[in-house]
Amino acid sequence: MTPDHPAKSLQQYIDESPVWTDQTPVGRAPLTKMQWRIWGLASAGKFFEGLVVFMTGVALPLLVIEFNLQPSERGLVGSATLFGILVGATALGGLADLFGRKLMFIVEMMLFTVCLVLAVLSPNFLWFLIALFGMGLALGCDYPTAHVVISESIPSYARGRLVLSAFGFQAVGALAGTIVGLIILKLDKSMLDWRWMYASAIVPAILVTIGRFYITQSGHWLLSKGRIAEAERETERLLRRTPQYPKKVVLGEPGGGKSARRGAGHYGRLVSTPKARRATILASVPWFLQDLGTYGIGIFTPTILASTIGNVDRPAVNLNDVIYRDMLAARGAAVIDLLLIVGIIAAIFFADRLGRIKLQIIGFIGCAAGLLLAAISSHFDGGTKLFFIFAGFMLFNFMTNLGPNAMTYLIAGEVFPTSVRGMGAGFAASFAKIGAVATAFLFPILLKQMGTAGLLHVLVGTSLLGALVTWWFRIETNGVNLETIGEDAV
Repeated sequence: MTPDHPAKSLQQYIDESPVWTDQTPVGRAPLTKMQWRIWGLASAGKFFEGLVVFMTGVALPLLVIEFNLQPSERGLVGSATLFGILVGATALGGLADLFGRKLMFIVEMMLFTVCLVLAVLSPNFLWFLIALFGMGLALGCDYPTAHVVISESIPSYARGRLVLSAFGFQAVGALAGTIVGLIILKLDKSMLDWRWMYASAIVPAILVTIGRFYITQSGHWLLSKGRIAEAERETERLLRRTPQYPKKVVLGEPGGGKSARRGAGHYGRLVSTPKARRATILASVPWFLQDLGTYGIGIFTPTILASTIGNVDRPAVNLNDVIYRDMLAARGAAVIDLLLIVGIIAAIFFADRLGRIKLQIIGFIGCAAGLLLAAISSHFDGGTKLFFIFAGFMLFNFMTNLGPNAMTYLIAGEVFPTSVRGMGAGFAASFAKIGAVATAFLFPILLKQMGTAGLLHVLVGTSLLGALVTWWFRIETNGVNLETIGEDAV
């Protein structure tokens, strides 16, 4: 420490805004090139998740024919990636606390790319499932890692907006997956179309993997390991701008240093105190309840629409018939998926204005209303039935990304201190994916046994329960400094 460069906390350097000599604030400093690079590469991971998971819904009819799949096997296709996410978020996500954010950020994308190639070249159903599971492992690791890579690198005032805008690329990926699937079906119309769908993501995945080698390591993580000199160098690199400010970074301990001096420990720390349990329940249970609806509806929207607008009461007579119905359903799904993007844009706008908790509760209630509208469609025929299905699913998609789908992701990366942030966010994502896996696997079976309306009524109930749990265990993290979040909780 020198008189010219007094020690500050890392977050103070990141949050610092320029001032005149009389200490009048000039305004907020723009993000640096490195901060934007980190945001873009993290956004790509969420894009690939939406692309792969939702593209599976378009590819499923062709997979059914090529591998002669039964209803339970169709459920495996829908749930394999999600089960991988479940395992990866816990088994790999916590490793970001041990080995560093940057290393896991690279490794996860390498694993994703390898498994993407394996999916394209799969000789049989078993190898295809292994590939889907492997992609899920990588995407599961990305849940906590991408969040903390962004949130630990940017100013507090922009944290909510940038984390959510990165998360919003999941919706962009979902729409892109549906559109890419539709284009390939229209151009080729062959049994190989599903392989070309997955192949379309290989080159972008390779480019993202290469890009992740050139980001900075998290200064917050380096400080938590006592590597102060490295943290100072990486922070200077993160904040490199023209004209350069700060010219030299001298770091003091954040928040009294309590969080920084504690090791990552074990998962027991997530439930070790009443505050820790409250944070863990808030981060995990609403996310679980949200995923029950979001992934079930998201993956099987083409299937549900095909049963309504594809005239599946008459069995498909040949491959062209299957592809034609798939194209009809994909077009409908693409229109509905647009509302995911509109919803995340609204979430980005309101998250720092209304707060995370209020948006999550409003969103859950809106999801229930949308699902109820879709369930009502069973009482009508023709155009009226189509209206209620489309209106219900579009409202659901808008409200889920305005509220629980976006807010649960944001909250899970904010309520835990630095030393267990990756672990806590990873555990929350894994717990959530139990709901996603269960829904994806059981959805085609329950859809056949209960019918669309019965299943949708169940999801109405889980959405309302999500609103209740959010309110009961609420912790508002809007604008709170990451260096002080939860440091007395675990």
